[in-house]
Amino acid sequence: MKRVTIHDVAEAAGVSLATVDRVLNTRPGVRKATIEKVRQAVERLNYQPDVFAAGLAKKSAYRLHFLIPNGPNAFMEDLTREAKAHAQSMSGARMQVHVEPIDAFDGHRVTGTLAVLDKSVCDGVAVVAPAFPEVRAAIDRLQDRGVPVVTLVSDHPASARQHFVGINNVAAGRTAGRLMGRFLPKEPGKIALIAGSLGLRDHADRYTGCREVVDNEYPHLQLLKVREGRDDNRRNEDLVRKLLSEHPDLSAVYNIGAGNRGVIAAIRDNGRTDDIVFVGHELTPYTRQALRDGIMDAVIAQDPGHEIRSAIRVLKALCDGLPIIEDQERIGIDVFLKENLPEDV
Repeated sequence: MKRVTIHDVAEAAGVSLATVDRVLNTRPGVRKATIEKVRQAVERLNYQPDVFAAGLAKKSAYRLHFLIPNGPNAFMEDLTREAKAHAQSMSGARMQVHVEPIDAFDGHRVTGTLAVLDKSVCDGVAVVAPAFPEVRAAIDRLQDRGVPVVTLVSDHPASARQHFVGINNVAAGRTAGRLMGRFLPKEPGKIALIAGSLGLRDHADRYTGCREVVDNEYPHLQLLKVREGRDDNRRNEDLVRKLLSEHPDLSAVYNIGAGNRGVIAAIRDNGRTDDIVFVGHELTPYTRQALRDGIMDAVIAQDPGHEIRSAIRVLKALCDGLPIIEDQERIGIDVFLKENLPEDV
């Protein structure tokens, strides 16, 4: 079947190619009646714009900036690695992906990084955004400067960001609560909670989801006060060692964020691997080995490659004024036990 072209649309609508181009790219200077004629022609002919070809014809490049936390966070390292790999593989498609390291726990620095970006520097931004008011304001101002912003992994729904790429973190927390409730015996028990910071929206949402399930369906289990370790392995190790000392009857540990290596070391060195249920997030070499060794019982994971690919597709669609395909961009929640670990790649 012959591909419908912009020439066909122009002929069917009785307008010039330039007018069709203005309408498809939502540029001003076209009367409402003419816009409607072009849209009807597009719908009638089922015209699908070849955005990639149009970009090549205009010699345009999509300059995308990814602001991803640095530090010893294995999952964020995976995100960074995926983004850099795509930067290399897509350079020939006029897709420039720049990765900027940030400190997700320092709202002022993230704000400063967002503040220096504008249309002269980039065409779209994906950011792992801490839920601080100054970060929300910086996202809003960047949107006002005409740069579409997508939040990645951790959302900032109060901001003017145009899309969130990541899992439903409330559902992920509820999954953790359900797993611990089912794994533990039906008798009183204590659950330790470790977070990077409840100032991070993904961590706060996971805590909310976990608490909802435990409080409502497993009231015999007590959630201890959340301890914040800033996703740092050494801090998490110290926190869990202290918790194990203060609560010798501790039944479970839920690490809401990163820093799993520290939690793993504390439980292993304490000799409690057989009687502590340990649930955490993200499938990394360290959590994979901990599952094999019986130190971790379950890992709730998300696919960093899917998230990077999704963020690139979403930003490209936003740059082009095209709709986002929601089903394609939905990020799934995976649950891994020792028995269903995927093969190493």
